[in-house]
Amino acid sequence: MTWTMPPPMLTTPIPQPVLRPGWAAEPKWDGYRAQLSLDTGRVELRSRRGTQMTEAFPEIVDSAAQLPDRTAVDGELIVWEGDRLAFERLQQRLPRRGAAAARAAGEWPAHFVAFDLLRLSGTDITRWPYRRRRSALESLFTTRRPTTPWALCPSTTDQTVVTEWLTWTTVGMEGIVFKRLDDTYRPGARGWLKYKPRETTEAIVGAITGTPAAPRTLLLGRYDTTGHLQYAGRTTTLPHDADRALAGLLTAAGPGHPWTGWSFSAGWSTREALTVTLIRPELVVEVGVDVARDRAGRWRHPARWHRVRTDLPPSEVDPAL
Repeated sequence: MTWTMPPPMLTTPIPQPVLRPGWAAEPKWDGYRAQLSLDTGRVELRSRRGTQMTEAFPEIVDSAAQLPDRTAVDGELIVWEGDRLAFERLQQRLPRRGAAAARAAGEWPAHFVAFDLLRLSGTDITRWPYRRRRSALESLFTTRRPTTPWALCPSTTDQTVVTEWLTWTTVGMEGIVFKRLDDTYRPGARGWLKYKPRETTEAIVGAITGTPAAPRTLLLGRYDTTGHLQYAGRTTTLPHDADRALAGLLTAAGPGHPWTGWSFSAGWSTREALTVTLIRPELVVEVGVDVARDRAGRWRHPARWHRVRTDLPPSEVDPAL
């Protein structure tokens, strides 16, 4: 019988990084969720949504020979740039094929951080509890000693270690995933828990989607040390009460706006350009953001609206990274 890789087990967000009795914790890396299967020399590498990534990451495919045959692992694809993870480099690699993919592998090599084991030497182990799957995964790394680009994701049942991991956010650690020790691998189920640290901060409104009278989202900026307004990120769709808070505070910009001629993408996974209205960069707002940033210091996930800060001038907003 042909073995089929199951859909990935998923997470549910939680507000606090508390490690419960009977659970384990793992760091969540800022990369692509990926599953890899090796079966009689054939390698399949696919994303969380089932996208085939085999041709885009030849170095991962070539290194799969270090695993036992008829084995499948779940994990995260990451790319390092200097001393932090670079999600945008990973994203740029996804559409490349053939010689272009090979060149990208040399310039921005990917790593596979394995955190779960789905099949081992022909045996489907998804019905094993997490603690047994984890033990088998650690044993595989101990006996096979796979080298780069393979890495074993840490796991702990110690709250103090979880607290320490949360200090790794500056290198691209995105949060914490919690897994029940006696839970099986349930394809497609949201049986794991995920905590992503967030912070409240201020930014300057530099543009909007919608109109000044009825903005839908805010495009936010911060001044760098040379006095240039740099794009920092965009908010989620504004709640209804934001209209009242912003009423009369947004003024369309005239000539000379620092973002004149710029284009803004609708999101990380699309080349669709936003239709925006440039706004005089005079209004400061408070937003909630998570820790994932690109190499330019921009928030990689949408910011959440909190409130207007008319008490703060733009000059008092933290500078761009």
